Amino acid sequence: MKKIGFVGVGIMGKSMVRNLMKAGYELHIYARTKAKVEDVIAEGAMFHETVGDCAANVDAMISIVGYPKDVEKVYFGENGILDSAKEGTYVIDMTTSSPNLAKRIYEAAKEKGLHAMDAPVTGGDTGAKNGTLSILVGGDREDYEACHKIFEAMGTNINYEGGPGCGQHTKMANQIMIAGALSGVCEALSYAKAQGLDLQVLLDSVATGAAGSKQLDAFGEKIIHGDFAPGFFMKHFIKDMNLAVEEADDKGLDLKVLKQVLANYRTLEEDYGDLGTQTLIKFYE
Repeated sequence: MKKIGFVGVGIMGKSMVRNLMKAGYELHIYARTKAKVEDVIAEGAMFHETVGDCAANVDAMISIVGYPKDVEKVYFGENGILDSAKEGTYVIDMTTSSPNLAKRIYEAAKEKGLHAMDAPVTGGDTGAKNGTLSILVGGDREDYEACHKIFEAMGTNINYEGGPGCGQHTKMANQIMIAGALSGVCEALSYAKAQGLDLQVLLDSVATGAAGSKQLDAFGEKIIHGDFAPGFFMKHFIKDMNLAVEEADDKGLDLKVLKQVLANYRTLEEDYGDLGTQTLIKFYE
């Protein structure tokens, strides 16, 4: 496979496209607003006017868009990926989306002779930029193995999670862990501030002990310095937690911590949805 198609050239996607080009792949891209991707076009990516035209010209088609409704549109919509990709094409949705939608795409793709995988990622904009994403792959194992080199261009922790939808279920578990960990960071910093502690000294003191976490490393200093720039949009994290609650409820699980963190985020979404997940600290302020 030499030709890769890509839709969703945003904060994460742009870095992923660049890393695929660095690995020697010929990149074909689609974006609703061409002006926003002129930089990667100048670097060698080939622009297509429609998703379908992009999908029709590649060996593997990758999507990483915003919401399940966007996934639905690019796969099942008019001139979408499933209608346009040639037989034998690998179609890889890397959006964090619905496990049930991932299964629908897999079944529809199979009927058309396509190989579908759900492969959501974790690692944020830094992982995308550095090519160190964790990639969580659901689908057929032989398809996972066939595309492993493609995944290696974008990530370093690449795992086969199981059949269709299992990549998405793994990402749900990941987001549930983050919800608890990041809310813990925000509550601890709120407590320390109220007690008059030096927040930088606090971070230096606890980061390497039992309270240390990836969330503390990524966002502790950003929070104390008021840096709310998005590495991952709050509004997208809210979408992910909503999906996780729905999937948990479907199994009769009552995930109280997740539901509380989601409720806290929802109070902020209207004013801060386009900022980063660390903006949860605003709830405590």
